[in-house]
Amino acid sequence: MNIQLEHISPNQIEQRSFEIISEELGDMRLDPEQEPIIKRCIHTSADFDYAKNLVFSPNAVQCAKEALKKGACIVTDTQMGKSGINKTALAKLGCDVFCFMSDEDVANTAKQQGTTRAVAIGNAPTALIRLYELIQQGLQPEFIIGVPVGFVNVVESKELILSTQVPYIIAQGRKGGSNIAAAICNALLYSITGRDS
Repeated sequence: MNIQLEHISPNQIEQRSFEIISEELGDMRLDPEQEPIIKRCIHTSADFDYAKNLVFSPNAVQCAKEALKKGACIVTDTQMGKSGINKTALAKLGCDVFCFMSDEDVANTAKQQGTTRAVAIGNAPTALIRLYELIQQGLQPEFIIGVPVGFVNVVESKELILSTQVPYIIAQGRKGGSNIAAAICNALLYSITGRDS
C-alpha cells in the first residue's frame, strides 16, 4: 500500500485544515463576516453542506458580537455544547455559559436582572420550540444559534425561529448538533478575541 501522509507539526494541523477547506470550497463566494463561522462548522464536522445550509438573519454576526462584547450569558441545551465553548475566550469578554434550559425560572430571572442572553441549541428541537413559545410570550434573547440535529420536529423547530425577529444563525434541514453550536460560538468568540484564546 502506498499511502502519502502529509508531514505537519501538531500545532499547524488546524491552520492546514482551514487551508484545505478553502481549497475545496474553490470559487464559492462567502460573505466575509460569515466565512469564519461557516469554515469552523466545516472544520468541526468535515461536512461542506454547512457552506449552503447555514442561514444568517440580517446583521446576524454583528448582533452576536455585540451581545458577546456586552458580556452575554450563553444558554445551551446540552452539557456537550457547554463543554465545547472556549472558556478562556468567554472569560476575556466577561461572558459565561450555562446549561439549564429545563429550569422554568431561567427566563424570569434573566428578565428581572436584565441579563443579556444568547441561546445555542444544538441537540433538542423541543428546546428550540419552547424558546419560540417563550419569544411569543415576550422573552427577547439577544441572539439564537439554532442547530439541533435529527429527524423529529428538527426542520420545523428551525422554521419557527426563522419566523421571529430575533437575530439568528440556523442550520436549515436535519443537520446540526451540539458540536456545531459550540463551533459557531467559538467562531464568534475568536473573531473578537483572536484564536489564541
